[in-house]
Amino acid sequence: MRIVVVGATGTIGRAVVEALSARHETIPVSHSRGEHQVDLASKESIERLFQAIGPFDALVSAAGQAAFKPLQDLTDEDFQLSLTNKLMGQVNLVRIGLHHINEGGSFTLTSGVLAREPMPGSAAVSLVNSALEGFAGAAALERPRNIRVNVVSPPWVSETLTAMGMDPAGGMPADQVAQAYVQSVEGQDSGKVIDARTFAPAANAAD
Repeated sequence: MRIVVVGATGTIGRAVVEALSARHETIPVSHSRGEHQVDLASKESIERLFQAIGPFDALVSAAGQAAFKPLQDLTDEDFQLSLTNKLMGQVNLVRIGLHHINEGGSFTLTSGVLAREPMPGSAAVSLVNSALEGFAGAAALERPRNIRVNVVSPPWVSETLTAMGMDPAGGMPADQVAQAYVQSVEGQDSGKVIDARTFAPAANAAD
C-alpha cells in the first residue's frame, strides 16, 4: 500500500513510519521538514499536499495541536487553536483526502486518552479528542467507495514523558503505540476508536 503519514517527524509518527515501512510505501509528511509539508490549520495547505502526493491507499494522522492549561486560563485563542488545528485539521484530511484516496482505502486519525479520562487542564484537549471520535464514528457509516475511517486513542507516550522530565513508566513506548495504527491500516475495522493500550504486552498477557 501507499500510505501517507502526517506528523511523521513526531514521536508517534516516527514509530508508525518504522512499523509500516517494512511492508508498505510510506510517504512522510511534517509541518516544516522534509519533501512533503502541511499546515493542518490551512485547508489550502492540505489541498496542496494531496495534489503533490497523488493517489494513495491509506492516510495516518499523528498530528495536531491543542491547548493544555487550566480552564480559567484558556482563552478564545486557545480554543480556536485546538479546534482549527487538531480537530478540523484532521477532519479536513478526510474531507479533502476523499477526492484523492483509492477505493477501499482508509483514514486513521488520532484522538487521545483524555477524551474518556480527562484530567485538570485538559478541557480543550478533551473537547477536541471527543469530537474526533464522534466524527469518525459518523463518517464511517457512509463508506463512500468503501473508505474506512478509524481513530487511535494513544495514552501518554514514554518518550514524551522522558522529554518532559517525567517518569516514563507512566506511559507506553511509541513502538507499542504504533501497533494500533498498523491494526487500523491493515485491518478491516471502520468507525472504531482503537485504544492503543490494548497493544501493550502487559495488557495482552492479562487477556
